[in-house]
Amino acid sequence: MKILVCISNVPDTTTRIKFTEGDASIDATGIQWVINPWDELSLTRALELKDDPATGIKSVTVAHVGPASSEPTIRKALAIGADDGIRINSESADAFFVAAQLADVAGKEKFDIIMCGIESSDYNGSLVGGMIAEFLGIPSVSAVSGIKIENGSPVVTREIDGGKEIVTVPVPFVAIVQKGIAKEPRIASMRGIMLARTKPIKVFEPVPAEPLTQVISLAKPAPRSACRFIDAENPSQLIELLQNEAKVI
Repeated sequence: MKILVCISNVPDTTTRIKFTEGDASIDATGIQWVINPWDELSLTRALELKDDPATGIKSVTVAHVGPASSEPTIRKALAIGADDGIRINSESADAFFVAAQLADVAGKEKFDIIMCGIESSDYNGSLVGGMIAEFLGIPSVSAVSGIKIENGSPVVTREIDGGKEIVTVPVPFVAIVQKGIAKEPRIASMRGIMLARTKPIKVFEPVPAEPLTQVISLAKPAPRSACRFIDAENPSQLIELLQNEAKVI
């Protein structure tokens, strides 16, 4: 079996974000780009499955929609342990456009398991995984917190309200993963970093797909107000502030 892990390129959480084009897009100047944390956990679990000979996993490929400037992120995934990479040569427009590109590549390359993080840490859309499955006409399982291979078939654990659900699913399918899929992301070794330089990255041109949404404007959260201290002997003032200013009671 072959696994495809879809990865996105997101700003490091310590990066100071600035907007451009009338607050309609993020200014990429000076941003440190990293693999989306949920996708990194997906990759870690995929590599753990491949490391076990009993699973029958032959290869792990990563795929990303982005221009040539995003290739360092793909190389990071290769350094962690992915066998090869795929880059669709286009700026990511919206979730529909990205899913269309990834689905096209996944269909051409005939992957058995397609793994996507449940959301990206920049836009938190939670849309791409389900759309890929719909484009390909294959099953998808959401809220996946565990995946293993038993007797040649995937067994998936997913979170449900008040507990867990364990399901079997035929291949090919899309696993939309969340917290619990791996304990910690795998760290690239020095040997992995050296090998990543020569691992292949296939470049595909995008297929026609019209974005369905457009960002009109972006805004930062309002700055936090200074901490206010209330005299312990004056609980009525605290109650008044909670009612009239914080509006939490």
